[in-house]
Amino acid sequence: MLRYLGRYTHRVAISNHRLVSFADGKVTFRWRDSAHSNEQKLMTLSLDEFLRRFLLHLLPEGFVRIRNFGFLANRRRATTLPLCFQLLGSAPQAKAEASIAGSSDAWLCPQCGGPMLLIERFTAAELQLRSPPTPEAVAA
Repeated sequence: MLRYLGRYTHRVAISNHRLVSFADGKVTFRWRDSAHSNEQKLMTLSLDEFLRRFLLHLLPEGFVRIRNFGFLANRRRATTLPLCFQLLGSAPQAKAEASIAGSSDAWLCPQCGGPMLLIERFTAAELQLRSPPTPEAVAA
C-alpha cells in the first residue's frame, strides 16, 4: 500500500527519464500534448525558464501535496468506490440511511446535503471547558 500511494503523493515535477539533454544552457525534455492525441513532443527551454517552471511545483515549507489517484481519482470515483464497498462486503450508505430513518433528530449537512449523525452531546460546562479562551481571559 505504501509503495502504491508513494508513487502519487511524493512525485517530483518532472522525472529523470523525461529529460533528454542539457547543453549550452538549454534543457530539452519530453512532454505529452493532450490536445493532439497525447502525442509526445520535445521542448527546449533556457535553464532559467526551466528552473522557473520547475520551482512552480514546489510547495512552501510545511505544506504537503496529496492528490487523489487510483480508486479515489475524480474521473473514476463514482464507479470504483461502490465497487470497493461491495468487495469489502459493506454498504455504509445503506447503514447510514437505516439508522437515520429511525431517528427523528436527523439533520442534513448544509454543504453536501447528506445526513449528519449525532456522535456526542456536551453539557454547558463541557462546552466551556472545550471553547477557546476569551480575549478578556487572555489579557488577565
